[in-house]
Amino acid sequence: MPTDTDTPTPSRRGVGTLPARQHLPVDSAERPVLDVVVPVYNEEKDLEPCVRRLHAHLARTFPYGFRITVADNASTDRTPDVAAHLARTVPGVRFVRLEQKGRGRALRTVWSASDAPVLAYMDVDLSTDLNALLPLVAPLISGHSDLAIGSRLARSSRVVRGPKRELVSRAYNLILRGSLAARFSDAQCGFKAIRREVAERLLPMVQDGGWFFDTELLVLAERAGLRIHEVPVDWVDDPDSTVDIVRTATDDLKGVWRVGRALAKGTLPLDRLARPFGDDPRDRLIGGVPGGLARQLVGFCAVGVLSTLFYLALYTLFRLGVGPQVANAAALLVSAVANTAANRRLTFGVRGRGRAVRHQAQGLVVFGIGLALTSGSLAALEAATGHPSQATEMAVLIAANLAATVLRFLLFRAWVFPDRRDDSAAVPGQGEPR
Repeated sequence: MPTDTDTPTPSRRGVGTLPARQHLPVDSAERPVLDVVVPVYNEEKDLEPCVRRLHAHLARTFPYGFRITVADNASTDRTPDVAAHLARTVPGVRFVRLEQKGRGRALRTVWSASDAPVLAYMDVDLSTDLNALLPLVAPLISGHSDLAIGSRLARSSRVVRGPKRELVSRAYNLILRGSLAARFSDAQCGFKAIRREVAERLLPMVQDGGWFFDTELLVLAERAGLRIHEVPVDWVDDPDSTVDIVRTATDDLKGVWRVGRALAKGTLPLDRLARPFGDDPRDRLIGGVPGGLARQLVGFCAVGVLSTLFYLALYTLFRLGVGPQVANAAALLVSAVANTAANRRLTFGVRGRGRAVRHQAQGLVVFGIGLALTSGSLAALEAATGHPSQATEMAVLIAANLAATVLRFLLFRAWVFPDRRDDSAAVPGQGEPR
């Protein structure tokens, strides 16, 4: 059980009663607007000077009330004694002790119990220039954004670190962009903030309790359509850092695999996060068909190109052993199932397993129409030429498939995956998350 020397009373305000698009009220000098968490593990030498430096900076530059919370991750040296001393002697500093390691676990524990409307954290070594702290939290106070992160990879950032860490950091963020379609630039910079009512929604869904906590939090927030503000930072690497880069990278890759699988299977209830507390009406479209007609066309074309290549490869393979009609039917059937599944998830944004069988059945009807079109084209070719070459067959099939593709998109959009937002809004809990 975590213990602290000055535990605040947890907020009893219901989730979502303070919209994320409103400026935070500064109604009481007793309740801090900002709670900065400093997770530590065996930092008896650096803890006190860093906390005093952070406190002095906030007292000089931050115009609202603040609190600094030292979250000890089961340290085995004198770190708990130093943290307790700071809590007794420095106003606005408190100490929380956890009996298990894990940065994510520490942040979850403190953030869940905090009464401050803006929650932040930073590494104890203060590698990030503190002048970025006010720009980090200002968009959250004003209601402009839901989360804010410091970015060492922004163009205007000034970063001093070794080539090994630079390579690992950039490679990791490339992996996130390629595998999870992440758009934020720096997942692991130890300099982040979040509005409390947003944290109340996100934290129960974040499984990781270690270094991957940050990435998982950001991926969920981004997929739910929350606004993430990025601040370029000046950052100087701590040469005495005890972080095991290899182990951390391994754990992060495992986390990427876990979250990627959950997103692919549609098992994350992201519809529950889709802006339940926003005031921008455009944000409410996140729960529906993503991006409208233009976005669907782009997704459908991308899936179509891949499906066509897959179909042609299958047709060529099957043609080695059977006639053109059988090869066409088999290749089209296999590629149609894959095409329906891909369009269901990527083009029309349907998540979860609800109606999956029905969608595949409707997709097979669309497949039947395409089969009739392409098979009819082959029959007409054979009737006209007798024994056409394989190259001629390919050309006719490509033309027939282009026509079938247009028809397939129209049927998918109007019949298989229609926009059901109105139905879902009329009957809460009904319909499918998109």
